[in-house]
This record gives sequence, structure tokens and C-alpha cells, in this order.
Amino acid sequence: MRRFFVSTLIIVLFFALWETASRLYLVNPAFVPPFSRVALNALRMFRYGALAVHVRASLFRALLGTAAAVVLGVPLGIGISSAWGKLKFPLGSLSDLLSHLSPFLLFHIVILFLGIGEAAKVSIAAWACLWPVAFNTAAGVDNIDRLILKAGRAFGGSRRDLFFKVILAAAAPKIFTGIRISAGYSLLMLVAAEMMGGRSGLGWLILNYQVNFRLENIFSIALVIALIGILLDALLVWVQKKFIPGGIEVYVNSSGA
Repeated sequence: MRRFFVSTLIIVLFFALWETASRLYLVNPAFVPPFSRVALNALRMFRYGALAVHVRASLFRALLGTAAAVVLGVPLGIGISSAWGKLKFPLGSLSDLLSHLSPFLLFHIVILFLGIGEAAKVSIAAWACLWPVAFNTAAGVDNIDRLILKAGRAFGGSRRDLFFKVILAAAAPKIFTGIRISAGYSLLMLVAAEMMGGRSGLGWLILNYQVNFRLENIFSIALVIALIGILLDALLVWVQKKFIPGGIEVYVNSSGA
């Protein structure tokens, strides 16, 4: 409760400082409108439907990209961690190298093969989200207490049982950490991709308002994007607390192995 209060207080102070600076002309209100005007304008844009359609389009693409990253990233992370002998280092190094490739550079390459439609935007979001999921999954598997695996084998657990009931269970907190990071990445990268090509979405809307010098609308969309990011993170935290027991960490490094 104390952390929640402090975090809320900092946010309120930030918005109050924003409002005061604009109202007292410490910054030019034409370039930085007051927070109250920005918030009311966002509500007005939702009310008249100018924003809701683009929010739905961007959210759908971001969630699809995140889902694709989870489907690909979890097996990749397990493969990086479980690769046999001499293959483990080169596979990890290759993945580390690929993770540093800029999604914005790849976007131009993706356009050559997929055009500027939905597939290209979802692919860029998935690429940005893939690596946090994969590397966190690998870290979770690497840190599993080996004594737990030995105990599972001693009790006659099959490979399937060990994989689903021990390995995935122990790595689940790390996997969810990667998913939370990826959810934030997907929305930000997608907005940037929509600016580079497209006819819908929050990124396209920001670019359109920028061309028409509608700064208040741009601030309103930025506020909506921040709120969506907070809500997505809160939802994932709730899912993690709901489906992953609080004591699951005992499976990870409890023996120092």
C-alpha cells in the first residue's frame, strides 16, 4: 500500500506540474497544452469515435504480435537453455546477435516480402517481443533447482511430467516477466511501424495529426497509449498472481545448484 501511495503521488505531482507550467505560461500552451485540456480532449475523441477505432486496431495488432512472440519465444528459450553441449554457446550467441537487429531496419526488409499490410506490422511487433520472452525463458530454465529434477525422476516422473510439472512450472515466473516486458515493447514498436506505413492505428493517427499540426490531439493519443500500457501491465500482473502460486520460487535455485 505504501508503494502504491508513493507511485500514485508521484504521478499526480507530475500531472499537477504539467498543468501549472502550461497555465502559468512557463511553457507555451500552444506547444504543451494543459493536462486537463489534453485529458478532456481524449475523452471527446473517444466519445465521437475518432480514437476508439484506431485503439482497437493497434491493440489487436499488438496482442497478436505478443501472442506470436510467446508461441515462438518459449520453445526458443527452452532450446537455448537445453541445447546439447557444443551447440549451446553458438545458439545463444546467434540469438543474442539477432536480438540486437533493429526492428525499424527490418521493417523495410519485411515490406519487400509482406507489403505494408497487417502481416508486416504484426511481424515487427512479434520480432521486438520475441527476445525478452526467449531470454527470460532460458534464464528461468537455467536456474531450476537440479535437486527438484532428480526428485521428480526418483518418483518415476516421465519426461513429459518433468517438462510440464517441473520445468515449465519453475520457469513460469521468468516467462511472465518476459511477457510483461514484451507487451510494452509491442505497443511502442507497433505505433512506430504504423507511422512508417498504414492507414489505421494510433501511429498513423499521430502522424496524421502531426502533419496537420494538431498538437493537442497528439498529446491526447500519447496519454491514451501510456494508459493502455499501464492497464496491460496490471492485467498481466493479475494473471501471474492468479495462476502462478506465490511459493513457486522454491523451485528455482533453492539448493544453490
